[in-house]
Amino acid sequence: MDCKAFVREQVEDIRRTVGDATVISALSGGVDSSVVTVLGHRALGNQMKTIFIDDGLMRQDEPKQVKAIFAKLGIRVSLLDEKKRFFDAFRGLTDPEEKRKAFRDTFYKVFGEAVRASGARFLLQGTIAPDILETKKGVKTQHNVLAQIGIDPRSGYGFGVVEPIKTLYKPDVRRVAKFLGLPPAIAQRMPFPGPGLSARCMGEVTPERIAIVRKACLIVEQEMKGSKAFQVFGVLLADRPTGITRDGRRREGDAVAIRCVDSEKAVLATPTRVSWAKLLRMRDRILQEIPSVTKVLYDLTPKPPSTIEYI
Repeated sequence: MDCKAFVREQVEDIRRTVGDATVISALSGGVDSSVVTVLGHRALGNQMKTIFIDDGLMRQDEPKQVKAIFAKLGIRVSLLDEKKRFFDAFRGLTDPEEKRKAFRDTFYKVFGEAVRASGARFLLQGTIAPDILETKKGVKTQHNVLAQIGIDPRSGYGFGVVEPIKTLYKPDVRRVAKFLGLPPAIAQRMPFPGPGLSARCMGEVTPERIAIVRKACLIVEQEMKGSKAFQVFGVLLADRPTGITRDGRRREGDAVAIRCVDSEKAVLATPTRVSWAKLLRMRDRILQEIPSVTKVLYDLTPKPPSTIEYI
């Protein structure tokens, strides 16, 4: 891939598409949205406003960390605290597709309000090729793919969407990120689902349940640091497995699955061969640091038949 030519073409295309209009970039901190934000900044400078929605579904301390990283790049990021709106939207929902729809609708309503408040007419978004493929094939609806599900962002939310990297797969996105000078903390950042930790929380999404899966993800990421796995994380299952206390009393608790996969483009994936000692260390930390957990599992399922994320 010729990163120099790609960047030049996309910068020119962004300028040609938006003209003199104000633009908002939908930054999430992942490599996809980060690359798009830097492309937008190169193309438009202060004509682009960058917004990070704190939906309450991010990894530990992610909003503050991302804001600090982009400040060093000369890009000002505005944080929008919208946690309550997202959790209200999830209330009572357990079906995976209903939860994805609730996230999508809330996400675009929040951005629509930000766009109208700023006078912007376009949203820069980090959609990549696998997002479009999975939606087209009916595997699952990605929140950032609107055309394939019959939604016109102009009439539905009040703005146009610009997707500079929608033809790329993750390896090429990382190459472009490196070419743009993004730090390894961003360029090599592990994939993270658009709907955040709600994609790793089976059953109802609540602040309490998200806190559990956030801690599980942190433990798995810490213990797998330095591995060559494509993606690693924890999942909070909907089951309430029976456990026992140290004095032998019965109790119900939470079940956490550990998911580690090897992949190149996220189209196919195989479970990572994790050493027994490392699995036991992750198990022990999860049980000790998340007292509600009574069951820890390791997911051995490849893609297909499974997807990498749980919903």
